[in-house]
Amino acid sequence: MEQSQGLCLDQIDAGGVVMELMRMSGDNGLRLPPELSMLGKALLNLDQVAHTLDPGSEPIKAIEAHTNEVVQGQMQTSPGSVFSALLETRDFVEHLPGRVNKVMDTMADGNFALKVDAFDEAELMRGFQKLANRLTMGMVLAALIIGAAMLMRVETSSTLLGYPSVAIVCFLAAAGGGLALLVSIVRSDRRVTARHKKRG
Repeated sequence: MEQSQGLCLDQIDAGGVVMELMRMSGDNGLRLPPELSMLGKALLNLDQVAHTLDPGSEPIKAIEAHTNEVVQGQMQTSPGSVFSALLETRDFVEHLPGRVNKVMDTMADGNFALKVDAFDEAELMRGFQKLANRLTMGMVLAALIIGAAMLMRVETSSTLLGYPSVAIVCFLAAAGGGLALLVSIVRSDRRVTARHKKRG
């Protein structure tokens, strides 16, 4: 800012200043937002446009000349906004005594309760536990299937339906476990859906 004081547009390189700021920050271990590099690239292009359109313009004087107008424009209130604020204040004042009386009566009766909408930690932990159990069971079933497929190549005297009996047993155990897991998932999803319908 000190170097840009009193300079014209053709003497200011805003994009270069931003890029130099990023380079110095990186050299000193500061990590600036990536949006700042996009801003620097945009300013590099705008510098060339500004140098072509009005190289003799002084941005500091332009900012000083328009700052008061911008601030005053933001602070001004229209008649419509004032009227709306008055209506909201009137409604608040009208309903305030009744709301205070209702709160006081509830506290006097001992029925005052504070409702806070937050997630149920116990329910969340149960959900994580179910998810972990299902993942573990799925991995065990997958291991059984892979093991059974590998045992199919083993020659053995004990066969079942023309295949090694151990492999068939592993396949049947995996099929039974998969069916049980599927039934458990369907039943659990139905309970969750019914619970949400009751709350709704």
